[in-house]
Amino acid sequence: MTQQKESQHPETRRLDVDVERRLGELQLQARFSCAAAGITAVFGRSGAGKTSLVNMLAGLLKPERGRITLNGETLFDSQAGINVPMERRRLGYVFQEGRLFPHLSVRGNLAYGFKRVPKNERRIQLDEVVALMDIEDLLERRPSALSGGEKQRVALGRALLANPKLLLMDEPLAALDQPRKDEILPFIERLRDEMAMPIVYVSHSMQEIVRLADTLVLISKGKVEAVGTVEDLTSRLDLRPLTGRYEAGAVLTTAVAGQDKAFGLTELRFAGGRLRVPHLNLPLGQSLRVRIRARDVSIALSKPENTSILNMIECTVQAIGEERSPQVDLQLDAGGAAIWARITARSCRALDLRPGLKVFALIKSVAIDRQSLGRRDRAERFLAEDQ
Repeated sequence: MTQQKESQHPETRRLDVDVERRLGELQLQARFSCAAAGITAVFGRSGAGKTSLVNMLAGLLKPERGRITLNGETLFDSQAGINVPMERRRLGYVFQEGRLFPHLSVRGNLAYGFKRVPKNERRIQLDEVVALMDIEDLLERRPSALSGGEKQRVALGRALLANPKLLLMDEPLAALDQPRKDEILPFIERLRDEMAMPIVYVSHSMQEIVRLADTLVLISKGKVEAVGTVEDLTSRLDLRPLTGRYEAGAVLTTAVAGQDKAFGLTELRFAGGRLRVPHLNLPLGQSLRVRIRARDVSIALSKPENTSILNMIECTVQAIGEERSPQVDLQLDAGGAAIWARITARSCRALDLRPGLKVFALIKSVAIDRQSLGRRDRAERFLAEDQ
């Protein structure tokens, strides 16, 4: 598969956004800058302004004030009177529902955008997309004969064949059940890794973001509250109300360090030690992002003996949540890697936990499921070129 990378100098492969618009009772004021490479996830609660923000990028919604530039090209500038029409922005858009043309076959849907791209600008070809999305057997079907997952694969393919400079995805998995989500996620990973397609990905699912995203944009009540790596933002206690308290946890960057075939376990190495997780069919050295939920971490003052828990990681208590409730969140430092733990306030007092105290984080191997993992290999290399 041919990698479709922009030819600009790495410093110009950026998306810069600074826009404002009143949307009913919501005042959208979004400002951020990120590399136009890998996947940038826009995360926030319903009504935070995520879809409106992406619609402004696409040209479907006009800001009242501001500026949008992509790879050095101005798409919108209120002061300069620039508002590039949607069809000339060369941005692909994948919606929740797919929005395929019902009267066209899959082949016809794929060809719709492709035919409108000048021949000398067709970096991505039909046969490439058919193979990438694994839809050769679907080409003669109509959308009514497709499953939800198949429709989204076709929608992805159609967006790609428009040969976009940037792909916008507005909660593309929200309307699918978990088996269909599991079907689509590998194809989105292939867009990121094999085609180096820069993507802005709107989602309210932290599972999807951990698996897919490189950069995280947190938006709340119309304002961008933080921009950074998934690992950095999910490790911050102050951002917990935005990243989701119930599903709160830390994200670790790891690498496959060993395979225990006898017991069906894989050993992962990270800055603070090693983790044993259910078997992963991955080669040694494979980079992997792992999400550990705070509610799956227990605390011990000394290393336990005669226990079924395989992961016992020596840590230092870095911070303790200050809210008054029956549960307390702890931020732990494991050799430079952040881990969260959620325990009862009673346990916190009984153990006399405080910043600076040495403890052991106890994590059950079976608590780290496949929904908590995301491969990081080629996407990280592409981003490294932008540094």
